[in-house]
Amino acid sequence: MDDKREMGRRDVEKRWRDPRAIRHAATYDGAVIGIAAVAVAVFLAVDASNVVIASIVPGVCLLGGVGALWIGYRSYRHGGTWPVWQGAAWLLFALMLVSLSLPTLALR
Repeated sequence: MDDKREMGRRDVEKRWRDPRAIRHAATYDGAVIGIAAVAVAVFLAVDASNVVIASIVPGVCLLGGVGALWIGYRSYRHGGTWPVWQGAAWLLFALMLVSLSLPTLALR
């Protein structure tokens, strides 16, 4: 009972200092953004009118965001710093929305 109360209090305070979790989340985001950048380069180099290749970029960001939420959920279940991973997921979801313009560009 006391452990759950402490975990609940920690969720409310939001004064965490966990540089390791921040570093892991930033590395994860950097890797996913790097893969998306390679997909953009392939799209621009191979065929800028192919909608399927253009859809890979938002797909990578979407899967990366879902993966970050999954890691955040696992971190929450183990009593870790989960909001860092939620922030990483929101960044990837925002990039997914921006990159949704690529398939539209391919249609033109």
